[in-house]
Amino acid sequence: MQWYNADLHIHSVLSPCGDLEMSPTNLMKEARSKSIDIISITDHNSFANSPAYAEAAHDFGINYIYGAEIQSSEEIHILAFFASWESANKFDLKLHSALLPVKNDPDFFGDQVVIDREGNILRYENTALINSTAWSFEQVFDEVEQSGGFAYPAHIDATSYSVISQLGFIPRDRKFIAVGITANCDTKKLVQNYPELKKLTLIRSSDAHYLKDIGSGITRFFLKKPELQEIVLACRNYEDREILT
Repeated sequence: MQWYNADLHIHSVLSPCGDLEMSPTNLMKEARSKSIDIISITDHNSFANSPAYAEAAHDFGINYIYGAEIQSSEEIHILAFFASWESANKFDLKLHSALLPVKNDPDFFGDQVVIDREGNILRYENTALINSTAWSFEQVFDEVEQSGGFAYPAHIDATSYSVISQLGFIPRDRKFIAVGITANCDTKKLVQNYPELKKLTLIRSSDAHYLKDIGSGITRFFLKKPELQEIVLACRNYEDREILT
């Protein structure tokens, strides 16, 4: 067992709001300089850039988890993770089919670029990734679970696109064991306002769109191995695993 620093919410050049400096090499150099051991690229509604960043992470000795930030029909952001590219890629096909048939406006949102390890452009994603899917909040969790993944609401303390900002409360019949919080979240105040969070694991991440923000929010995990299943077990307080937010 050992401690690992994790930043599980970072955007690449594929996300409409992601800066072009967020290339695989630049991103991993920054993560390595900030002693990040586990990383996940969580682009909006897509896993398409995962292979390039997973390869770069391996080259830099960083453990990679396949992730994406899904937007529900209620405009709530949910982070979804998979243990392998095979399962993530299979789910990505289902996710893409759930996107609304709206074309991206590159003049307004910027290009949505799918790249290789070296940063070469493979293709442009024409479907607007910034929009909601046709899946409801609950359905997102059902779809992820049925596909063998792990999901939790993103940045719940944010003033937009969070479960609290959109619904005003934490669902009692929740289908998740953890929640994401922003880099600067005051956890004491948040739990005071929403006592039900005492039963959930808080995972702090950077939600970085720019290199300088990578690692601004991290969570420390005490795990047997730096992999998704161990993180899930830690969220369940299984045996000696621990989490420091």
